Amino acid sequence: MFNFKKRVLSLLVVLSLCLSVCGAVNFTAAGASAAQAGTIVYGDCNSDGSIDALDFALFKQYLINPGQAFNGSMDLNLDNAIDAVDFAIMKKYLLGIIDKLPEGDIPVASNEWVGTWGTSPQLTESSNMPPSPGLSNNTLRQIVRVSIGGDQLRLRLSNQYGNSAVSMNSVHMAVSAGGSSIQAGTDKVLTFGGKESVTIQAGKTVISDTIDFNLNKLTNVAVTIYFGDVPSALTGHPGSRTTSYIQSGNAVNSSSMPSAVKTEHWYIITGIDVFTEEAYDSVAILGDSITDGRGSTTDANNRWTDVFAARLLDNAATSKVSMLNMGVGGNAVLTGGLGPTALTRFDRDILEQSGVKYAIVFEGVNDIGAGAASANLINAYKQFIDKAHAKNILVYGATITPIGSSQYASGEQARTEVNNWIRTSGQFDAVIDFDAAVRDPNNQKMLQSSYDSGDHLHLSPAGYKKMAEIIDLSLFTK
Repeated sequence: MFNFKKRVLSLLVVLSLCLSVCGAVNFTAAGASAAQAGTIVYGDCNSDGSIDALDFALFKQYLINPGQAFNGSMDLNLDNAIDAVDFAIMKKYLLGIIDKLPEGDIPVASNEWVGTWGTSPQLTESSNMPPSPGLSNNTLRQIVRVSIGGDQLRLRLSNQYGNSAVSMNSVHMAVSAGGSSIQAGTDKVLTFGGKESVTIQAGKTVISDTIDFNLNKLTNVAVTIYFGDVPSALTGHPGSRTTSYIQSGNAVNSSSMPSAVKTEHWYIITGIDVFTEEAYDSVAILGDSITDGRGSTTDANNRWTDVFAARLLDNAATSKVSMLNMGVGGNAVLTGGLGPTALTRFDRDILEQSGVKYAIVFEGVNDIGAGAASANLINAYKQFIDKAHAKNILVYGATITPIGSSQYASGEQARTEVNNWIRTSGQFDAVIDFDAAVRDPNNQKMLQSSYDSGDHLHLSPAGYKKMAEIIDLSLFTK
């Protein structure tokens, strides 16, 4: 972890001294030929035929003042953006950690941006819209629990399902002090292209500029937004299991909101990433309401995913693995259900998350409850596996937990067939047997009574704890 501006300045001094003794880094013959031909030579920001501290200084200047014209020679990972990832590549090259800049292959040694918190966005149903006074021209403070910590963050916000633009006059981030309060001295204003306000067009997502922020692992973070115009169709995540606070007018700078209206939903926010030079990875979890946490305790962060995240970070071998909960209550894999189907959202919610190396697929009970054939679910799982493997992501299959005596009890045969395939096919890289962990040993169609939330389908906090405890953490050291 590092303080970006301070490290840039100190690195410039070191590089200048080093290069004054050792000389500039010269191009290969191929690189020189490319420069003569008028094509981009990556890293040569001033086009003088060498890559040295002068280029690095220009790189620093560009990052501090991103409003300048796009300089293609600085786009070192060829993603049509110039950001901290390109900065890290340039630094590694000048320090000799990597020996070439793009001429075909892109020398990225490790993930740079890694998700520390995320949630799956969907169109908010009418019953889950913000209560009065609503969001328009008002302030919303939302609390999220991150996994890994870091010194530099960025926030992702989405208007994917909006029917018009959403405007935000100001967005802040701070460490939560419990309830609607924030810790003194931690509040930071986020910017977007250097501006405090931002408008997100319908169907679009934005990412904030990078901010310095002292974030410890497993911290509750408060994201406070002072809205302008808000669309009538709102992007959100109903199953937050966390209290949010709506205050009339502009309260974005308030240390607490004692008169705020409370609601247990998230709106607009979809992810927080951490920038790191070290080899961090994330595990993204595709799931339904059991992963989303139905049956857990509001504001207690005792979903199975929360307990799993704490186990990862408390274990030395997996302490650099973050957790991203992409569960959606009522979600289906194939058709119907709430939110976009798992087949539709798999790319966005799993493959496109920052730093994903591992995925867990734990979804299908809502399809089974609706009468889906086991063969169709299995074919969907195969698609998930193929897509993940194409991205070099290890994907683990989790067995579907018991449904006996629930509204889905008639789907027991399909559940058994799906679980048998998950356990025996060898298609997943490993199996996490949640079913075996929480079923009643005397009636394997049923949840063990102490793990049952009461509806014979969703688990209690004790059941979620058990699920997290049986996961083999060595799967996340591969």
